[in-house]
Amino acid sequence: MPRVACAFWLSAPGQGEIRAEPLARPGADEVLVRTVCSAVSRGTETLVFRGGVPESQHTAMRAPFQEGDFPAPVKYGYLNVGVVEEGPPALRGRTVFCLYPHQTHYVVPAGAVTPVPDSVPAARAVLAGTVETAVNALWDAAPLVGDRIAVVGAGMVGCSVAAILARYPAVRVQLVDADPARAETARALGVDFALPENALGECDLVVHASATEDGLARSLELLAPEGTVIELSWYGDRRVSLPLGEAFHSRRLVVRSSQVGAVSPARRARRTYADRLALALELLADPAFDALITGESAFEDLPQVLPRLASGDLPALCHRIRYAPAGR
Repeated sequence: MPRVACAFWLSAPGQGEIRAEPLARPGADEVLVRTVCSAVSRGTETLVFRGGVPESQHTAMRAPFQEGDFPAPVKYGYLNVGVVEEGPPALRGRTVFCLYPHQTHYVVPAGAVTPVPDSVPAARAVLAGTVETAVNALWDAAPLVGDRIAVVGAGMVGCSVAAILARYPAVRVQLVDADPARAETARALGVDFALPENALGECDLVVHASATEDGLARSLELLAPEGTVIELSWYGDRRVSLPLGEAFHSRRLVVRSSQVGAVSPARRARRTYADRLALALELLADPAFDALITGESAFEDLPQVLPRLASGDLPALCHRIRYAPAGR
């Protein structure tokens, strides 16, 4: 009898469904993984869900194990933690992270999975892909001891950046968001919080991750002369206006993009993608990151959950998806 898995597919913009997937037997250098939990990357995945990936970015936005094409039908996702059930002896029985979509079981090359350290619970390890984005952004930003830093946008990525910056010596870190409820998250991460109108200025560095025009404009206002905004937001098919008149030139401000698709040039000669992901998993030993997981649903409920996440009816930072235990 053929083996079958179940996977979540975007069947049309705004509509998802669970489909049966044939499951091949793993080859000599492959692993069969049983998913324990996955997570919805609320910013990118909800943009994909509503069909907001511009045609010019269809290739750049492909996930490593995506099937189908944008806008739909497409199987998309990249935050998956599971247990290796078949494969090389060194990996068999290990909990691993993989950039795989929402699916109950899957077969991938052994090199595509990263063992989760014993110090990191599987339920927290789903954040590895987001923390990896934050690591890359901070390699790009290169903050210095004593810097005054604002992180504008307290979503998954912004909170991950703030959590790592909380470990830096002698820096002033402030998490800035329009939602006052994010103050509790900031406290859990060990950083200060402010609403946009109350944020501290004269920043050497601002990391922007709100994916809003107002957030980017406010980020520029918070800079000290010759300061830098690291732009982590991805706007999809939306156009953004930016105030580059006024004092932008006289203050010699910098707006610099950062994107996880390539290792930061600052580390590219000495670090691989695997090194970066392994570092992200090491950082997740800190239980403070649990504050980023704000909801959980069963895998079979994903077709109903993703529309609610996309519309904002179900507010969340990271929404975790749980799967049935082995044997069920």
